[in-house]
Amino acid sequence: MNKGPAAYLRNGFSLPFFSFSCKERERLAHTRFVCLNTLNPLRLPLLPFHLTRVGSGIGMAADEDMSSLKSKLSQSHETWKQEMDRSQSQVDVLQARIMEVKACIQGSEEEAKKELEVLWRRVKTTSTLLTYLKSKARIMAVPHLAHTSCGIKKLDDLGLVDKEGIPLSGWSRNVDLSSFDDPNGESWIGISHQHGSLDEHDTVYIGEILKSIQMITDVMEALVKRVLLAESETTIEKEKVSLGQQEIMRKSAQLENMSLKLEEMERFALGTNGILNDMRQRVADLVEETTRQRQRAAENEEELSRVKLEFESLKSYVSSLITVRETLLSSEKQFQTIEKLFERLVGKTTQLEGEKMQKEAEVQKLMEENVRLSALLDKKEAQLLALNEQCKMMALSASIM
Repeated sequence: MNKGPAAYLRNGFSLPFFSFSCKERERLAHTRFVCLNTLNPLRLPLLPFHLTRVGSGIGMAADEDMSSLKSKLSQSHETWKQEMDRSQSQVDVLQARIMEVKACIQGSEEEAKKELEVLWRRVKTTSTLLTYLKSKARIMAVPHLAHTSCGIKKLDDLGLVDKEGIPLSGWSRNVDLSSFDDPNGESWIGISHQHGSLDEHDTVYIGEILKSIQMITDVMEALVKRVLLAESETTIEKEKVSLGQQEIMRKSAQLENMSLKLEEMERFALGTNGILNDMRQRVADLVEETTRQRQRAAENEEELSRVKLEFESLKSYVSSLITVRETLLSSEKQFQTIEKLFERLVGKTTQLEGEKMQKEAEVQKLMEENVRLSALLDKKEAQLLALNEQCKMMALSASIM
């Protein structure tokens, strides 16, 4: 038969709590806690286990235990009432908060509906403006429609002018964004008539959208103007390129002509060099011939001096023989022969002097001709250098263009 504390409790016996072992006290406390939680749905404060007595009606519990139990029960009852009052007040506070939350939820739903309506109006306005922007972009994609949309016209006297009458040369490449600082009030007033009343935030929002759309439109018009400016500049550059090509062709023809002239001048220079070489050779030959003539003249002078000496000796000899006419008569033929030889020698000397003067004149002429040809050669070389520099300058200017 089981004699544990649980058996004593099931049999209706009441034992002191400290009469059990530690494990039995833990089991007994757990059993009591489970039972009291089952029988105490309000979770009242529980009494300590060592102050309770479990009885089956036998009357073995002491009076002091009963009085303490009653006092504890009364205290727990009062505590329970206080807890109930506190819980009731908390419930009231929570209900008030729930009502406030419901009111806030209803107000937020109304505000959400209003914000949704505002957002829907903004979406429709933005869609309308985007549709306008798409149509504007499609128009800008076609050149003549873009010109008509931007107010660009072609006049006979001025050419292309914009909607303000400014000609193409006065167009600016930059977009003036200072005109978009203040939104256009008339535009959003017209949109407000289409989409209903607008508040201040919608006004600011739509004003910003309109400002952005207007800025994009003006930027597209400015781009169209830039395209026209670029086309005109391209046309001008093409004309400049064609003129440059014509100028290059003309310069090329001039260069070819100059090359031909230069070749002719080179050939002429080569021929002139050949002529100059021939002239130098002739001058050298003439100088050599003159040297030889001078040597011959010197030899002739020596011979003449020798002959003069001989003539003097002969003359002295003849003077010495004059006195002896008879001997002169015998030697008259020889004397005549000597005179003839002397006359011949004098004539030869005169001829040599004439030839010497003639050779000197020819040498002087050849030297003058040499100087003239040297000056002509220097002039031709200077012309060749000038033509070369001119060709270099023309080639450099052609490469720069």
